[in-house]
Amino acid sequence: MGSDTSGRFRAALVQLRAGRVIADNLVAAEALIREAAKGDANYIQTPENTALMELEPELVQAQVEPEGESGPLGLFRALADELGIWLHIGSLGIKGDEGRIANRSYLLAPDGTIAARYDKLHMFDVDLPNGETYRESDNYSPGSKAVLADMSPRSVPARLGMTICYDLRFAALYRALATAGANMIAIPAAFTKRTGEAHWHVLLRARAIETGAFVFAATQGGLHENGRWTFGHSMIISPWGEILAEAGADPCVIFADIDLAIVEEVRARIPALTHGRAFEIEIAAPADDAEKRQAS
Repeated sequence: MGSDTSGRFRAALVQLRAGRVIADNLVAAEALIREAAKGDANYIQTPENTALMELEPELVQAQVEPEGESGPLGLFRALADELGIWLHIGSLGIKGDEGRIANRSYLLAPDGTIAARYDKLHMFDVDLPNGETYRESDNYSPGSKAVLADMSPRSVPARLGMTICYDLRFAALYRALATAGANMIAIPAAFTKRTGEAHWHVLLRARAIETGAFVFAATQGGLHENGRWTFGHSMIISPWGEILAEAGADPCVIFADIDLAIVEEVRARIPALTHGRAFEIEIAAPADDAEKRQAS
């Protein structure tokens, strides 16, 4: 993250409106990544589904490639190397064994090497009240491991917990990453407009507050070629839950200056991560049953 090893750096989030043509999406993403680098960002994050927003399984299968053959990944690795930045690609579809696809996030080091990979753990298989239906498992296989990426060396450790979109709703994942050492949490997403309006802000702020970590959440926004609406509102949030930067619905870049020393200050003020206790759950008997036992 640049020459400063104190824990200070500039973060940028790239908000996109990806469509069904990979080449067009890569042109749009590269332009905004370059804009973020010109703004002196050391860490740049893109949303989930950076290279392709497609729901039809056969069309997804026809366009994704294995990691070693992935054109989008090759482009982004070269870009990270050229710009000398930590480039976090929110996710790409990567073909694996037996034709199954991973929804995979990549953290690319400033020399273009792959510093960390994370396959989305939780699949978005839901039926919304407005009639929208999503079956992410029709296209993708879930991952099996949480990932903590070390972006040190520096006097203040820089450790990034990697998650994607629907993972946001599973609080235990974030506590586990924080207790393992994460002082930054990445949540690249393509949140639906309806659920985003209801839950995006409160869930992101909650994840920051409960972990005492910075949260970086780049997302898709607007009406996509496949007819899907995504919420937008990419956000950078402080460990205290303050929104440091927020986008609207359109493609753009947002910035915030980060000081990782603040993480330890916040965690010292509210040391909830060290106060967790093991417990059992007792299922209490209904009140009338308890009264009968007492009477007898």
